[in-house]
Amino acid sequence: MSEYKKKRIFTYDDALTLLPQIQKVTTGAVQEITVLAAQIYALRDEEQKKRYEKRQAMVVNNWVQDIEQLGCEVKGLWLVDFDNGEGYYCWQYPEPNLEYFHGYTEGFAGRSKLF
Repeated sequence: MSEYKKKRIFTYDDALTLLPQIQKVTTGAVQEITVLAAQIYALRDEEQKKRYEKRQAMVVNNWVQDIEQLGCEVKGLWLVDFDNGEGYYCWQYPEPNLEYFHGYTEGFAGRSKLF
């Protein structure tokens, strides 16, 4: 993760505009992780497994960096928050739309439908 993250405040329309890019980046990372997981499962050699596991970690780290560079916050694996100044619009892979919100203190468990 980057040491410096520029804080960005999103309107709902800003977040919606960015969502397709986030979905594309996330889908690509998920697909890459899935392929690597299948390869790890098939391997018997522990050293090879470790190399593939390191590649998985790199994919996740790259995904986090990509999302943070867009001004969003990563709150978990494939979980992205858009700060709106009063809380967060919240999206999790593979949700098709941006439909949830939670306050700063509630977190994922406190998500509620926007509409």
